[in-house]
Amino acid sequence: MQDKIDSIKQQLLELTATHDSPRSVLRSPLLRSLYAEIPKLPAEQKGQFGQMINQLKLDIEAAVVTREAQLARVELRPIDVTAPMDINSARPEPLAASKGSVHPLMREISILSDIFNRMGYVVEESREIDDQFHMFESLNFPKGHPARDDYDTFMTEERDGDGEPLIAPAHTSTMQYRVLRKYLDNLDKGEPIAAIVPDRVFRNEDLDARHEHTFYQVEGVYVGEGVNVGNLIATLQEFLQEYYGKKLEVRLNPFYFPFTEPSFEFSLSCPFCEKKGCSVCSQEGWIELLGCGMIHPNVLQMAGVDPGKYTGFAFGCGVDRLVMMKYAIEDVRHFHSAKLDFLRQF
Repeated sequence: MQDKIDSIKQQLLELTATHDSPRSVLRSPLLRSLYAEIPKLPAEQKGQFGQMINQLKLDIEAAVVTREAQLARVELRPIDVTAPMDINSARPEPLAASKGSVHPLMREISILSDIFNRMGYVVEESREIDDQFHMFESLNFPKGHPARDDYDTFMTEERDGDGEPLIAPAHTSTMQYRVLRKYLDNLDKGEPIAAIVPDRVFRNEDLDARHEHTFYQVEGVYVGEGVNVGNLIATLQEFLQEYYGKKLEVRLNPFYFPFTEPSFEFSLSCPFCEKKGCSVCSQEGWIELLGCGMIHPNVLQMAGVDPGKYTGFAFGCGVDRLVMMKYAIEDVRHFHSAKLDFLRQF
């Protein structure tokens, strides 16, 4: 009897050690066959044989617990719960690369970058996590400045060296200090600092047809000797006319930004109705497009630029909005919806 139990025990332990569902081994026919032997034994052997089977079951249960703990530590591959198949389905063939296309936002960022490249601007990337110095202090938002509250930033639990929460940048202006520092030598060589930063930004917005919590923005910076508001207007007008492929009128309205002085809201004549009034421009004939202004002397000085010798302008524009206007897209949420019927139009 002992030999039979030892043989079955060895088989069950080996099965448990490799089984993906080890608890099912406790229902093995091998174990059940031992219980079936009890009625066939003489009365004086039944008790001893039953105890041996119970001990065997305890040994297997201990092995099951060990195997389950081992499986819990294994790193399983992530499962895509959105995949259109179940465990019994054949793995679908990947789509050919020729079936894909460039996302409309990425394509338009490439187009606007090319326009600015031809105007002498370099293209820089932003960051998706940054510190409060680059987001605020370097842009003339000192600690406690009320304008910090206007940005509805996403704060993280991670903190910088000053103990301040890191943030998901709410504007690509977070790169302005770095751009000025990086190209500071240009000024010594008699060349301007000219750069754009098209990238993703994040704001704690209520979502609707015109607002997203994640969108794209392009920051522009130009610094040199004798730079003035006329240069700013001419640059933006030239860019927008090239981008929309038609002559446009522009206008500036006074505004306030801590990092520019003077500051403006920049509007252009509606490219769809030629100032007659339509649904795109809310029947006004003008579309408020971006914020801009002459870079504040404090911002220049913070980055090591002499504001007594050099001046410059900066602007920030929502890429999503530019594209919506270009193609008469009615809802900004389409860009991140992954709706193929929308994306296939591009």
